[in-house]
Amino acid sequence: MVPEELKYTENHVWVLRTGEEEARIGITDNAQGRLGAVVSAHLPRVGEILAVGQGMGQVKSAGAAFDVYAPLSGKVVAVNDELALNSGAVNDDPYGEGWLVAIDLTDTGEPVDLLGAVTYERLVHQG
Repeated sequence: MVPEELKYTENHVWVLRTGEEEARIGITDNAQGRLGAVVSAHLPRVGEILAVGQGMGQVKSAGAAFDVYAPLSGKVVAVNDELALNSGAVNDDPYGEGWLVAIDLTDTGEPVDLLGAVTYERLVHQG
């Protein structure tokens, strides 16, 4: 099931606006399912500035790696450090405890091609 309150990219990344100028980012259930059991997450550092489309990290399983691209521009204000102890949270709860980073948006009016839940679900079922 694809949560309706989130926005999505075609690259299987989700975005939750947690405030006027802040967003939380993670990978979708579809992405974690394709990866299999996640063993590590390499994420940007707090303070790093991200631009839309820029590589911001990688989530790895024993047999695959998933490159994560920034869906919005902003400054990283939090990284989910719990993933170092429990990377399986990405598999168990990709839309909750398995979040990756939080950013302060540098441009709240930035035009982005984020998808709604229905459109993202259609995209997933086509592929």
